[in-house]
Amino acid sequence: MPDPRVTKLAKVLVHYSLETKPGQQIELRTSPLADELSLAVYAEAVKAGAHVVISNSLPGAEENFYKYAAEEQLDYVSPLYKLTVETFDAILYIEAEHNTRALSGIDPSRLARSRKARAPISKILLDRSARHELRWCYTVYPTPATAQEADMSLADYQDFVYHAGLLNEADPVAAWQNELKRQQELMAWLAGKDQVKLKGAHIDVTLSIKDRHFVESAGKFNFPDGEIFTGPVENSVNGWVRFRHPAIYDGQEVTEVELWFADGRIVKEKASKGQELLTALLNTDPGARYLGEWGIGTNYHIQRFTKNMLFDEKIGGTIHLAVGASYPETGGKNASGLHWDMLCDMAESEIVVDGEVFYRNGKPIV
Repeated sequence: MPDPRVTKLAKVLVHYSLETKPGQQIELRTSPLADELSLAVYAEAVKAGAHVVISNSLPGAEENFYKYAAEEQLDYVSPLYKLTVETFDAILYIEAEHNTRALSGIDPSRLARSRKARAPISKILLDRSARHELRWCYTVYPTPATAQEADMSLADYQDFVYHAGLLNEADPVAAWQNELKRQQELMAWLAGKDQVKLKGAHIDVTLSIKDRHFVESAGKFNFPDGEIFTGPVENSVNGWVRFRHPAIYDGQEVTEVELWFADGRIVKEKASKGQELLTALLNTDPGARYLGEWGIGTNYHIQRFTKNMLFDEKIGGTIHLAVGASYPETGGKNASGLHWDMLCDMAESEIVVDGEVFYRNGKPIV
């Protein structure tokens, strides 16, 4: 018998997150490790009248690709994925990892080259999403590998994942709609503001959000969810930030990252582990050294760091900064093949916006 929380999650993803309509084309990008959830989603989407195409990855294939691909293969972009991004109505990504460190031995420059090659397709995806032509959602199916990464048993990790998604609620959709209402209150307060100062034990940064828009995150694009985010004015960021939690990229861990900004650009970067990867990714393209996103975690159901940014960037009491591509719907203009979120603990910090305190010691006070 399937876990009833999986069945509930499938219904939420198909009907709430993707808002599936009859006749729509949906790509389900998944893994054999997530068969329980994939089959539940597939059945629900077919019952909703959608045309579903399944792209099932092979555990270990990505590692083999980056090990053995020639340069021309690293630069290759699948025409099938391009067709999906350009013409489909929705894409659902289900992550189910068999080894969270599968790419830890890969040359960082190879990862950066492949990412750069896919940048034009990523831009199409973001632009179509901003125009509401394409819906997408990214979620996680718990596996032993991700449970181990989070220092939990599989059973405890499953409980964590479904609790974070509010799936223990009698009506998860109503719970996410309540979360949306609170996010909209915060966004209304921030609307029309300009100067932001982030000051605390791990951060001393100023930036502008003038003419930029915050976007709510209540289970539509990520699941679980829980953040509001915007794109800072590209040349406005100045100061220093230290990310106490490791930054994870394709299974490679970069620890004690520190970044220094001058007129928007990262002019110095430092890490105690993974310095080569950090610098290589920041050199992906010119836009990789600018911020594409400033987000504020609002999900206080998530109380621990798990080395999975889908959950970690939502932790209530944190902010995250993403180097690289902006989301067009925020008004952000930064373009890059990179979008890399890094998490900053705000337990001993303050956010002042246009001279008014907005946030103190991990919580909004407005």
